[in-house]
Amino acid sequence: MKNLFITSIAICIVLFAEAQTFKAPQTSTTQTIKQNFALSSIEITYSRPGIKGRKIFGGLVPFETIWRTGANDANVLSFGDTVFINGTKISPGKYGLVSIPHEKSWTLIITKQLNVTDSASYKKDQDVIRVEAKTKELGESIETFTMQFANIRNGSCDLQLMWDKTAASLPITTNIDEVMKAQINELLKKDNRPYYNSAMYYMNNNLDLNQALAWFDKALQIEPELLRNHYQRARLLSKMGRKEEAKAAAKKGIELAKAQKNDDFVKLNETLLKEINK
Repeated sequence: MKNLFITSIAICIVLFAEAQTFKAPQTSTTQTIKQNFALSSIEITYSRPGIKGRKIFGGLVPFETIWRTGANDANVLSFGDTVFINGTKISPGKYGLVSIPHEKSWTLIITKQLNVTDSASYKKDQDVIRVEAKTKELGESIETFTMQFANIRNGSCDLQLMWDKTAASLPITTNIDEVMKAQINELLKKDNRPYYNSAMYYMNNNLDLNQALAWFDKALQIEPELLRNHYQRARLLSKMGRKEEAKAAAKKGIELAKAQKNDDFVKLNETLLKEINK
């Protein structure tokens, strides 16, 4: 009897050890995507089922029914900044993403719930916003359910969802220009004034170009020999249609670049001059 007891204990120890070390691949793998956006990032964690020879939409994924939009655990969508979806303001934080597939569109739902794994656990009163997204038929089948961020710009991006031959897209925007203006105004009150960076942002984003020029002028007052200041100021003058001033600025940039033996800025200014003279 004693030997039987010892043997039982030994078997239990072996089974426990095996349970502790045994690992297997996920049937539907988990993926986390983090996309830098505006001044922070957007992140989504979701599971990726495969087709595996099955009929997906209208089959495995029924039409007109809440779908967790993936497999296994609930999706978690995180915003680092305030964003806007279809005009609705969404504060920074974590949200769930679920959907209702239809034959020609999907209803994409941002919810306060972080635990929707089936239709029974979904609560409509926790919706933040619903967006009707027309679906697009893909030319080839996507075996593994895929989400990705695409069309990334300073103030907008698209969260794209693709599986089998169906794709849908959720546009996301943010008021980055207003955020940047506020940040610039605050920084300009301090000793280390970012005149050059402020001018570059305004120029590249077609904001107040006269203000950008004033900031380039201030940057040049502080660092009159800095080649980038002369080159970017010349670019701005050209963009404003002030061609003669732009030519003079580019020629000044070439003169300074040659004196500093900087061939890169010589070429940049020469190329700019050719563009202005077209």
